[in-house]
Amino acid sequence: MSYEIFLAMLGFGVLSSAIVPALARRMGWRLPVSVPIACLFGGIGVGLVFDGIPVIDPIGQGVLVQRITEMAVILSLTGGGLKLDRAIGLRSWASTWRLLALTMPICILALAGLGWAALGLPVAAALLLGAVMAPTDPVLAASVQVGPPGEAKETEARFALTSEAGLNDGLAFPFVYLAIAATADRMAETGGPGDEGSFDPPVLWEWLAIDVFWKIAAGLVMGWLIGRFLGWAVFRLAPRKGVSDAFLALGLTLFAYGVTEMVNGYGFIAVFIAALTFRRFERDHSFHTDLHHYVEQTEMIFLICVVFVTGIAIAQGILAPLGLSGLLVAGLFLFVVRPLAGWMSLSGLKLTRGDRFAISVLGIRGVGSMYYLAYGLNHAPYSMESGRLLWAIVALIVAISVVAHGIGAPRLMSRLTPQDD
Repeated sequence: MSYEIFLAMLGFGVLSSAIVPALARRMGWRLPVSVPIACLFGGIGVGLVFDGIPVIDPIGQGVLVQRITEMAVILSLTGGGLKLDRAIGLRSWASTWRLLALTMPICILALAGLGWAALGLPVAAALLLGAVMAPTDPVLAASVQVGPPGEAKETEARFALTSEAGLNDGLAFPFVYLAIAATADRMAETGGPGDEGSFDPPVLWEWLAIDVFWKIAAGLVMGWLIGRFLGWAVFRLAPRKGVSDAFLALGLTLFAYGVTEMVNGYGFIAVFIAALTFRRFERDHSFHTDLHHYVEQTEMIFLICVVFVTGIAIAQGILAPLGLSGLLVAGLFLFVVRPLAGWMSLSGLKLTRGDRFAISVLGIRGVGSMYYLAYGLNHAPYSMESGRLLWAIVALIVAISVVAHGIGAPRLMSRLTPQDD
């Protein structure tokens, strides 16, 4: 099949994703059809109908997968930082800190254990699985996040899920690096694939010093500095209405990410912090809404493409390595591990039962997990068998997450009572 035909089918899928949800609402269908759901099933349909479509190989095409998903994530992080009205604080962000410090590590350990025990993954591969699936996704979670900048009211659940998604995409990176370090150390010992893992003290100390402390600190500092500088340049130095919102939004994203990666920091953290800091300048200025609108539209293009191609990959058999154990692991993680971890982590906070429940169950998985998996497999000597199995379970969890959250999230969020910021 030619490249042009593939583009035409992708375009058809994109158009269907834009039209079908609106058509469903007009016809009064009870089953909500979100854009990600339409993309996913549109891709599956195209993959089943057209046999000549180029095979989607996320391992062989790992660099391409990493770069596309990377762009989707950093654009989404910029949008998330711009639309948060609430200033950072220990108390005002209490639910966020709980989700980052407690829920995420619990999810990593639990899924790593399930991957090792139920799927038969080697230790390092199981750790990578836990790391890539732990962060909630900033790209697919639009339906559960806060609205555009300047909305006077928001539920605590929407705020917590937005801020969590903004920060845990960067904070999951140390665990990805730990899995990578373990495989590299094991390969040095055996000369073969490093799936079994090795955690010698020197490896752990280097991981703590560089991958945990330095890279996180560099991401926070660089993000704050860049956000402050751009805020001063736009709102204090440049003439009013003299700055293009499209160029600024894209420039802020790429500059913060690129410079931070150059100093060996976490660019994901820097992008979110830079956007959040930039928002503090002229907090109520309409310019922030314009920026957010541009980022949201650009991000949606990447989202549609990634989810549509994921549907094609599912139709082509990416889930083949899984059996009943894979379905069990995916179900346990999405419907037991994350909800329980979130519910326990939020205990003691002054949250309504509705907010606490929504925060616990609506941790959607998606494009960010795909980026982390592509990154991990591109930078570590995992065996081909482990790589295929990892992509299978990640694709399954993402697909279930897209459908389950797309159907249940709007109804659940509509029952929550907005509260003043």
